[in-house]
Amino acid sequence: MENLLAPIKQFLQCETPDEWIEQARQPTQLSALLIDHCNCELKAAQTAMFLIRKYAIDKASGEILLKWAKPYEVFVYNKQRSIEQFLGRETKKNDLVGELIPKPGVDFGPDLIAKMVRLIKEEFHHFEQVLELMQARDIPYQNITAGRYAKGMMKQVRTHEPATLVDKLIVGAFIEARSCERFAKLAPHLDDDLKKFYVSLLRSEARHYQDYLTLAQSISAVDISDRVSHFAAVEAELITAPDPEFKFHSGCPV
Repeated sequence: MENLLAPIKQFLQCETPDEWIEQARQPTQLSALLIDHCNCELKAAQTAMFLIRKYAIDKASGEILLKWAKPYEVFVYNKQRSIEQFLGRETKKNDLVGELIPKPGVDFGPDLIAKMVRLIKEEFHHFEQVLELMQARDIPYQNITAGRYAKGMMKQVRTHEPATLVDKLIVGAFIEARSCERFAKLAPHLDDDLKKFYVSLLRSEARHYQDYLTLAQSISAVDISDRVSHFAAVEAELITAPDPEFKFHSGCPV
């Protein structure tokens, strides 16, 4: 675990405040924690899908991606949703059916597709794993809007290409790295099942942030260190500043 966390701690400018851990470990916050975590896993998959569809594939391949996502989105946006029915559905889970064809002339297309498809598959799996934990604890799923953390990071994204894509990938790296850091810091304070689950997520989440950074640098014509430093400072401020909401990526509790 320490080998996985060492580069992440170096990448992030600060650790999660103890005040957030103290709030997150409270039994009264368990529902909010798992519901938001579940939403985060799905949003991560949806974001990766958006990046593939916008930058790397044609419309026909985009339809293949949308078909892959449909069972998850039907569940999320159906007010009569049932966790039990979703997890027990007969259709084969978590498989991309069909080949995604890279757009001609997009050099980074194949690499973006490969890394993001693997990420999507893992995030869908994590989404279902969190749902299973919620079902075992009789916690119903709820849709949640984005908090100040995600909004604050996205406000810093530049508005011209390829800078927009580069910045979005860097933001993705920080979100994944922060998730990994919080899994590790929170795990010792949770029950055995949740502790085991959060520790199990560390390896994939650690790779996700590295994949995002690798893609960002491969797409950028210049060194991305300055942009990484910029977002590191923004991210640290969001994590340590007072935050009236409690979410998986929220700041210091008010």
